[in-house]
Amino acid sequence: MPDCFRTTTPSIPHAMLCWRLHVCRRPSVHVILSSTQEKPISNPSFVRVLIVDDFDAWRQYVLEKLQQNPILHVVDFASDGLEAVRKALELKPDLILLDIGLPGLCGIEAAKQIRKLLPESKIIFLSQERSTDVVQAALNSGAQGYVFKTSAECHLLAAVEAVISGKQFVS
Repeated sequence: MPDCFRTTTPSIPHAMLCWRLHVCRRPSVHVILSSTQEKPISNPSFVRVLIVDDFDAWRQYVLEKLQQNPILHVVDFASDGLEAVRKALELKPDLILLDIGLPGLCGIEAAKQIRKLLPESKIIFLSQERSTDVVQAALNSGAQGYVFKTSAECHLLAAVEAVISGKQFVS
């Protein structure tokens, strides 16, 4: 399996329509794991978020979803892994929502670098990848959460709340 777990991406606009039609009807199991090593975000009344994805329409969807929670403030966007690391270091967000299949530097490698530079920042992967090996690699890179893009409508805000409170979340 390639290091960055890159796959071909189906037409996202069509996929976004399918998500809204099927995501809550499809069976999905999510697990919230408590972690003694994780700490809650120190100021949960205001959470600064960096969204990283190479597809503009998806970034906009995530922004709109996060705006449903008034404590979440998106500070910026990045469209590739190198830009994600640079912006994370510059902005020091509390939470980073990160795709795996990114140009330049894959999300898993970006997460490893961000984790070394900013150990207090929380990372949640938002990905189409469903392989257990990929999910495990993502969590091993230092992420506290993993949400399937097809489950984002139902699980994104729950994942954010879990990670903010110091828990892990896997949809």
